[in-house]
This record gives sequence, structure tokens and C-alpha cells, in this order.
Amino acid sequence: MSNLTHVFANGRALIPFITAGDPNLTTTEQLIAQMARAGADLIELGIPFSDSTAADPVVQKAESRAIIGGATLDKIFAMLRRLRQYCNVPIAFMSYLNPIFAYGTTRFMNNCREVAVCAVIVPDLPFEERDELLPDCRANDVSLIAMITLTSRDRIQKIAEQAQGFICCMMPPDAEPAAVQELINEVKRVKQIPCAVNAGCSAGDGVIAGSVIARLIEKYGPHSVPHVTEYVHHLKIALG
Repeated sequence: MSNLTHVFANGRALIPFITAGDPNLTTTEQLIAQMARAGADLIELGIPFSDSTAADPVVQKAESRAIIGGATLDKIFAMLRRLRQYCNVPIAFMSYLNPIFAYGTTRFMNNCREVAVCAVIVPDLPFEERDELLPDCRANDVSLIAMITLTSRDRIQKIAEQAQGFICCMMPPDAEPAAVQELINEVKRVKQIPCAVNAGCSAGDGVIAGSVIARLIEKYGPHSVPHVTEYVHHLKIALG
């Protein structure tokens, strides 16, 4: 959890999102390392899932490519073991419940600790059922990251009170800046915790950038590393 403290310590954090194994795990390893060098403060690494309900079709296609390419949790953890020999950038997993349960929750969280994955974001985990993962998260010093949207405002107090690390504020592309800022203000009235928002939102303590990166990977495949690195570098400069 201390890694997450450092993520938001120096201005707005840059949080690139990529899908593990898109287009292959060798490229994923290179992308993580180069994005870290380009200024990424935290890498959000998606675990591919065949029944994904990701709102962004670009991300759904990335997951399909990763699955077709043979990405599995065992292979993803093996890639991260190699990466950790030379790169210590904080990493958070984005995973649906099914891959975690199928792998075994305790085994999954133990491996997260081994490869220094400091947080897990589970978009289909209802807040009321977070206790299904919390014991193993706590035992392995892995933060279980909460998500909120404009439609979950009536539950902000409950979610914010028990949030760990930071909160993902998932906004629709057409969200008004004032509405985003008010949502963040509501969170911070309950708890002083960093709030990360989608790229394009001017508010928030961190910016999650995924769609543009996924399109670059779709276009350039295994040759996407320099293109993604350049985008991350320029985005970091823009964030100040």
C-alpha cells in the first residue's frame, strides 16, 4: 500500500491502462518498462476475460487479442516476475471476479504480493460483497480499489469511508466537468483519498489513460512500444 502513497505524492498521477498479453506478453513487458521510464506513476494492467463487459469496444478487442494470443494468469505472473528484476513501477490489476475465482483467490493474491502488484480493481464486484476478497487482499498487502460513477452518488459515503489507496471515478465521455468535480468533492468530504478519473477530465488526483493506448497497440501491434511511450511522455508533460 505504501507504493500507492507515493503514486499521488507529486502532482496529478498518470495511470496508463493496457491489457496484459495484447498483442503478446513480451510486448506487454516492454510497454510497462518503457511507460514507467516515460513518467507513468502507476500501471493499470487488465486481465483479459472472454466475457468482458468493458464499456469501451477498443478495450474489448484488446482483451480478445490477448486471449487469442494465449495470455493466462500463470503467464502474466511469470512475465511480471521477469519485469520485477529491473522495473519497480507500481502496478494495479484490473480484473473481473471470474478469473480471480477460477485461479483461486488466495493463490491470486499471494502471487500479487510476490510480484509487487499493490492493488486490484474489480469492476463487477458489488460493494456489499467486497468481503469475498478483502481478507486475502489484507493478508497480502493488496489494496482493493473502489469504483464510483455518477449513478452511485447515493452510496458515496459508504464507499468512500471504506476505500483503500485511491478511488476510480469512472465518468461517461460526455460528463460535464462541473459534475465530475462535484463527485470528487463529495468523496473528499467523506474521506481525503486520491480520486483517479478518465483521461480528458480536468479534475482528479490522477488520470487513467487507456483508449488511445489500446488504439495504438491495435494499429502497431508488437511495434507499438515507441508510439505508446511517446504518447505517455507527452501526456505526463501535459499533466505537469
